[in-house]
Amino acid sequence: MKIYFRQVFLLIPLLLLMSCFDILDKVNVKADGSGEYSLILNASKSKTRLASISKMETVNGKKVPKKAEIEAKINQAASIFKNVPGISNVKTSMDFDNYIIKLSCNFKKIENLNAGLEQLKTKNVLGKMIPTQIYSNDSTKKIFTRNKINTFKSDYDKLSTADKEVFNNAKYTSVLQFENIIKSQSNSAYQLSPNKKAMKLEGNILDFILQKKQIQNTITFQ
Repeated sequence: MKIYFRQVFLLIPLLLLMSCFDILDKVNVKADGSGEYSLILNASKSKTRLASISKMETVNGKKVPKKAEIEAKINQAASIFKNVPGISNVKTSMDFDNYIIKLSCNFKKIENLNAGLEQLKTKNVLGKMIPTQIYSNDSTKKIFTRNKINTFKSDYDKLSTADKEVFNNAKYTSVLQFENIIKSQSNSAYQLSPNKKAMKLEGNILDFILQKKQIQNTITFQ
């Protein structure tokens, strides 16, 4: 479980040493299936604590990564993504004053993101537990799918009390935007925008770990 969360966040172990962080996962899909993807990791609410931790060698038995190590891992992930067919315009930004890290890219089809994640796993940037087949899109049938991912409840239950506390105030937000008008969806936990071209899912990360909220959704368009 600790490996999963450390690596799904682009191998940023500092996130496991704080008590408050937000994740924004955003996908914008055009009518032809191409689009943009961005991931923002925002730990600014914990920046004072993180600034202190960054000066230490270890915390609670965990090695504290240096700025150069974090930058190297993020740049490695970006470099791999740049070489995935269908993915372009890969950008990263790292604000170590406020602990905000961003990664974004363009894709020709949403499945290119799956291929990029698979490459990260093949080259050991991501752990074996990381799901890679996250999205699918069938323009002919006008169906977009966010696939179900594995549950990590049993792994969470094995964590120490201190490690569990890391996730108590952690937030996750997923935003899906489309050019086409949404006709229906299978997961009512996603909030539909008034123009029916976007939806949002948000909650505590712990809600998803404990399966109180589901990520999967099948979306059909008019």
